[in-house]
Amino acid sequence: MKISIIIPVLNEANNINELLPLFRNVDNQKLQEVIVVDGGSTDNTKEVVERAGFRFVPCSIQSRAVQMNLGAKESFGDILYFVHADVRILPTFHEDIKSSIEDGFSAGCFAYNFDSPDSMLRINSWFTQFNGLLSGGGDQTLFIRKDVFWELGGFDEKYCLMEDFEIVQRIKKKYRFKVIPKRILVSARKYDNNSWLRVQLANLIVFALFFLKHPPIKLKTLYSRLLK
Repeated sequence: MKISIIIPVLNEANNINELLPLFRNVDNQKLQEVIVVDGGSTDNTKEVVERAGFRFVPCSIQSRAVQMNLGAKESFGDILYFVHADVRILPTFHEDIKSSIEDGFSAGCFAYNFDSPDSMLRINSWFTQFNGLLSGGGDQTLFIRKDVFWELGGFDEKYCLMEDFEIVQRIKKKYRFKVIPKRILVSARKYDNNSWLRVQLANLIVFALFFLKHPPIKLKTLYSRLLK
């Protein structure tokens, strides 16, 4: 069972430089491939990826949904694992994902902790262990059988925001979805640049509008105005 790790990036050289070595430390290196799909970075992301010995795939469109679909098309694995650049994965991710698939789950994600001691963020992260209405965001990373991914049509490319929640909604309607309680590490930079309350309010507003089927481009524009 080979896993294709797909990482969409845009000017994430520093984060990629920290993330990619974690995949070299995995025992099952022959059972994985790492594809970094770039949306037009102007930093040295390409050099960092190639120096690490992984695949760099340029994408002409700056969109996570488009970039991740392109990475899936370029992949050779049986399982797709979508990872954000500012996430730090677990060394056991391959075994954890394989075990979930063998248990009959077609897709899933991980719980997480923030890389911050802030007490409010600890409360936020505590909820990520549950398979609820808001589970499956991109920070939790997403693994999915490739055949299921393409049966569902991949990420909906009209979503320039919330593309992760949108596909998880479709997954859950047809397949079993697993939230692995082991915790990956997620960057708190959004909270560092904004107050905790500001981020929570922005998330609440955008989630509400998402469920009310507001156009994705309007969601992205609003979110960009609400947060730095």
